[in-house]
Amino acid sequence: MEMEQLSIDELKRGYRFDAESRYYICNFCRKRFEAGEIFPIENRFFDAARAIQIHADTEHGDRLKRLLYAESKYNAFTDNQKELLFLIYSGLSDKEIATKLGISAATVRHQRFTFREKAKQAKMYLAIYEQVMEKKSPDEEAILPVHSHATMVDERYIITEKEKERILKTVFESLSPLKLKSFPPKEKKKLVILAKIAELFEYGRTYSEKEINEIIGGVYDDFAVIRRYLVDYGFMARTADGKQYWLK
Repeated sequence: MEMEQLSIDELKRGYRFDAESRYYICNFCRKRFEAGEIFPIENRFFDAARAIQIHADTEHGDRLKRLLYAESKYNAFTDNQKELLFLIYSGLSDKEIATKLGISAATVRHQRFTFREKAKQAKMYLAIYEQVMEKKSPDEEAILPVHSHATMVDERYIITEKEKERILKTVFESLSPLKLKSFPPKEKKKLVILAKIAELFEYGRTYSEKEINEIIGGVYDDFAVIRRYLVDYGFMARTADGKQYWLK
């Protein structure tokens, strides 16, 4: 999930509507439902708006649980907090939760209070941040969003749109088909290159190691290096034996 593109309501329901393309898009698997089309589901027919709701509920399970346990650098809850939040969501009383977790009811009430106060802080932060950003200078260069599964987020991710375009022009021989000249040591260049190569893969699809090597090999001879960095930088995941890969 790309946080910059999603509202709170879109995060909660598990999908968004792209007004430009007129597609309903699943946040988790990127499956798309075009507005105006009719979709068959279990011998019944639904418009796109209803079909995406059914898809989100049936294919990805409980939306709160999916969001609560999402692998994202923005998910700052500890495992204990996640468990407690889900039990609260399940409708259990403080006493029932306390019994399940082996803690006191007073501790549960204190944690509820803490969650509420943090939510208030988040609202205030957003209100201030959004007003500040509305007044930003027209000369300010937009910083590219950080991909959701980025690891070790630091200054290397501060890349503007102009920097990205400049890097793409200098490191690739061709963008169509994608042909990389070399894999430079500079971190910003690596990130731009890896993000571009990641576009060659489809969300929701699992690739064999052979398929990965063939796709990357068409871009750059040292496919093993690119493959490793795609995983290390959080663009892709793989099985423990390294035989299957997929976009995160």
